[in-house]
Amino acid sequence: MGQILRTIAVLPGDGIGPEVTRGAVELLQDSAATFSHRFEFREFPFGGSAIDQCGDPLPAETLAGCKSADAILLGAIGGPRWDALPLNRRPESGLLRLRKELGLYINLRPIRLRHSLQGISPLRADRVSGCDIEIVRELAGDIYFGEHELHGENGNARARDVAAYTSAEVERVARYAFERAAARRQHVTSVDKANVLSTSVLWRQTVSSVAREFPGVTLDHLYVDNAAMQLLLRPKQFDVILTSNMFGDILSDEAAALAGSIGLIPSLSRGREGLPALYEPIHGSAPSLAGKDVACPLGAIFSATLMLGESFGLATEAQHIEAAVDRMLDSGYRTMDIAEPGSRLLRCSEFTAQVRHEMRDALVHSERYGWGV
Repeated sequence: MGQILRTIAVLPGDGIGPEVTRGAVELLQDSAATFSHRFEFREFPFGGSAIDQCGDPLPAETLAGCKSADAILLGAIGGPRWDALPLNRRPESGLLRLRKELGLYINLRPIRLRHSLQGISPLRADRVSGCDIEIVRELAGDIYFGEHELHGENGNARARDVAAYTSAEVERVARYAFERAAARRQHVTSVDKANVLSTSVLWRQTVSSVAREFPGVTLDHLYVDNAAMQLLLRPKQFDVILTSNMFGDILSDEAAALAGSIGLIPSLSRGREGLPALYEPIHGSAPSLAGKDVACPLGAIFSATLMLGESFGLATEAQHIEAAVDRMLDSGYRTMDIAEPGSRLLRCSEFTAQVRHEMRDALVHSERYGWGV
């Protein structure tokens, strides 16, 4: 592929967000230099840091910058510093607004157990080895975007959160999940609570209807409580899991534990074709670790490689970075959250520097012998 030019909006955010995002940007810069591309990075305030700077978790300048970018890389947001604010002014409200403004209605979270990290999974190797799941979560509807009310106080308080879906909202995310499955192992598991919730009845009916467009893909349905159990009992049965906003939020965090740490998992949030997608690690801002240079940057790094493959069509470039990471992990390099006895412990910045070293070594090798040798 020839040279490409892409603009990436960078939202470092709060807590460990700036640290892990910095590492991902460095690797993207190295990749662009290696493969003769041009990536322009534009950094904007977002989340709690934006509240402190601008009084708004999603300033107008940040929103405009995201809309004009080819893709967006987010670190993490939130922290106890802003927990006393009203819900609609907290850092998380900025993320919900960003998703709405950009029309992001699909969230993809790949859960892949890397061979060298099998020892940190809480499950036995025979149960989890080779686990490779994609969780497709609807992102723009459900209870997160419904009405929220809290009235009264003490013994007379009453709260209400409204969940709502339309068939069109379910259909568009279901079709995406089936397309992903068709390119993988041809199996979709749809997760709902259709024995209790009307929204889940609509969900199951709509997903079953979309399934008829994909005769080569097997569909099964699970209630969410059973799905949570099956993720622990038989995780390798899953290929693509399709589910609603709240259920997907919970199940994807549970599934991250299969890989050994929530700090390893990237995510993609996208809407219509041609609009910028948002890439972020699924871990939180971990304020207790902020500024200590001990966070694991892999969730952010894998978010960057996901961006290369999904938004830019640069699969070779993505693989170049991931192969360097795998060689490092195979050599025993770890950050503290994924360390095992005998690991070669590195700080966050040192881990990124070592990945960059591995990438340069691979480049020297390829210049001598050719790619793929």
